Amino acid sequence: PCLDGWEYSRDVYHSTIIAEWNLVCEDDWKAPLTASLFFVGVLIGSFISGQLSDRFGRKNILFITMAVQTGFSFLQIFSASWEMFTVLFLIVGMGQISNYVVAFILGTEILGKTVRILFSTLGVCIFFAIGYMLLPLFAYFIRDWRMLLLALTVPGLFCIPLWWIIPESPRWLISQGRYKEAEAIIQKAAKMNGIPAPAVLFDTAEMQDSKPQQQQKAILLDLFRTRNIATITIMSLLLWFFTSVGYFGLSLSTPDWHGDAYLNCFLSAVIEVPAYVIAWLLLRSFPRRYSLSGTLFLGGSVVLFIQLVPAELNVLSVGLVMLGKFGITAAFSMLYVYDVELYPTLVRNMAVGATSTASRLGSIIAPYFVYLGAYDRFLPYILMGSLTVLIGILTLFLPESFGNPLPESFEQMLKVKW
Repeated sequence: PCLDGWEYSRDVYHSTIIAEWNLVCEDDWKAPLTASLFFVGVLIGSFISGQLSDRFGRKNILFITMAVQTGFSFLQIFSASWEMFTVLFLIVGMGQISNYVVAFILGTEILGKTVRILFSTLGVCIFFAIGYMLLPLFAYFIRDWRMLLLALTVPGLFCIPLWWIIPESPRWLISQGRYKEAEAIIQKAAKMNGIPAPAVLFDTAEMQDSKPQQQQKAILLDLFRTRNIATITIMSLLLWFFTSVGYFGLSLSTPDWHGDAYLNCFLSAVIEVPAYVIAWLLLRSFPRRYSLSGTLFLGGSVVLFIQLVPAELNVLSVGLVMLGKFGITAAFSMLYVYDVELYPTLVRNMAVGATSTASRLGSIIAPYFVYLGAYDRFLPYILMGSLTVLIGILTLFLPESFGNPLPESFEQMLKVKW
């Protein structure tokens, strides 16, 4: 307990939720809980967004969740208490991860194989890293948390015109038996690309014969319908969980590094750019299992070495953390591509949502890994490094999807190489 009260330094941060609602001393547990509750929202969003977009369409859910994220972020600015802030933060988390996952799935289903890998790594991830780099830049010049939140919320309005640009997924439309709509989108794409397309793309009679199979509604249990599928799903869940612990643990620990907090956050974002480039190169040329396992081994083993660095070599410690973040980030970016390639269209979004849910369980406990650093500086790194190395070994037992077309049915999924 703080028997003599407290005072807040305004040298670095002019206004924070910590200072506004006194999340210190006996209430210091509320600070990591705030981040964890955001990730609880992310978990809920991951779980429901896949099922909603599989049922109601990628495009509709994408824009609904964009509206949820932007709207509730704006409401947070007017929070009158810590409780109100955290409840709104949880809802923001639901919207944020939902539009991220649905946008990813929509892009991968529209694009061809070569461009799909480019979109999944350099496309989605590089722009994520650019946004990450802009965050400390915004925060450096806007030291009041309410004004910072407003500045980060306004860009969400720029997404509104995209409704008239982004099409629905033809793959999803076909899986629902909506062939005319899918055909219109494909014809438009062919015209834009200057490619002649036949007047009729689908034999309606033939497609109608397979309509009952295509229009069946998938449920979560389909991810465990056979022993092989269940094995893939369980191992994927573990892979996402432990990778998330390492990624978010290292990301959230940047204020605890030596030196300027804004610079550390910026460096943590910058290191993601080469990580995504390496991930893209690996995905283009090498098997998925070995690429994932190698980057996880790199990230985990480097983080484990931090405890052996003498205390006076702070720059070396930060450098090792950055190298560890590089390896784990590269692995994290490859996970989405790997999952998309393993599961058929009927449950693809649900599978990514489910494994992403496991990832969010890892992100929920990640703030408490960082919190352990208050008791022992190296304990978070020992735990994160060990878990990352462990999951690197587990990855080698997953099936290989490199060079295979996207599966359209469970039968095709079971033909992957082990």
